[in-house]
Amino acid sequence: MKINLLTRVTNFWREGYVSDPFAFYMEMVSAISVIIGSSILTYTVLAPRPDIFVPFYFVGSSTGLWAAILRKTPWVTVLTSWFTIMNSIALYQLFLS
Repeated sequence: MKINLLTRVTNFWREGYVSDPFAFYMEMVSAISVIIGSSILTYTVLAPRPDIFVPFYFVGSSTGLWAAILRKTPWVTVLTSWFTIMNSIALYQLFLS
């Protein structure tokens, strides 16, 4: 049972890479960026630092959007488009207005 599960998980990751290596790395950048941003938000929740975590969210959402388009996943594209638009607005409000 464990070997079968381990094989399935390994194949899942391998297929994700083999099907489109560039999209795989875009997804990796996306995941790492969002994990960093959410960690910052979690640890600063009583005095949030959007000037620090929003740029990480923006990088994560925009690279996720790029990967979703490359992989032709429509609902993931819709979701990451929404996040990218919202994070763009947040960046504008934080740094340009």
